[in-house]
Amino acid sequence: MKDISAVTFAVQSFVTLFVIMDPPGATPIFLGLVADKSPRVRRILAIQAAAVSLLVISIFALFGRAILNYLNISMEALQAAGALLLLLVALELLTGNSKKHGDDGDSNIALVPLGTPILAGPGAIVATMIFVQQVDTTSMALGLVAAVIAVHVAIAAALMASTTILNVIKESGVTLVARIAGLLLAAIAVQMLVDAIRVFVAA
Repeated sequence: MKDISAVTFAVQSFVTLFVIMDPPGATPIFLGLVADKSPRVRRILAIQAAAVSLLVISIFALFGRAILNYLNISMEALQAAGALLLLLVALELLTGNSKKHGDDGDSNIALVPLGTPILAGPGAIVATMIFVQQVDTTSMALGLVAAVIAVHVAIAAALMASTTILNVIKESGVTLVARIAGLLLAAIAVQMLVDAIRVFVAA
């Protein structure tokens, strides 16, 4: 029964994180941010973004509660901060200034905003921390680790595959994708901010 329970737990963890992190939904934003890069650099950034997200999720899975408690930061405050950062990126995409992210080197894009908070956002962090609290056995722990890794492999694969789209849609299509990505990202950021404010008001 423990093995079945562990498998079920791993599947639930994978599905939950996959839905929250939403690799297909992140691809337009990714394309909008890396449209001016070469195919090789885009593939590298896709892998780096997934790796950064995995690192952030892993850190919060192991030390999240301790970090937030030590700094006296609530999850709602973390969510609001992430929302404001996403809103800034969205405005740059909408106004055509997204190339600023590449001025300081390609690694910056993979770190922020791709790795976090787009992929490893407050929702994914909170979900992972909750799953960690639910772990009772070694097999469940291994299942959770496998689920987290599998989600990030899927993310890297989705982002890498999406780069071929830019070879088809050309320059005008790239501009359209960037604008759509900015609109989607702005909506996500506003929703995150509204959710955080609701919690603050209710408290």
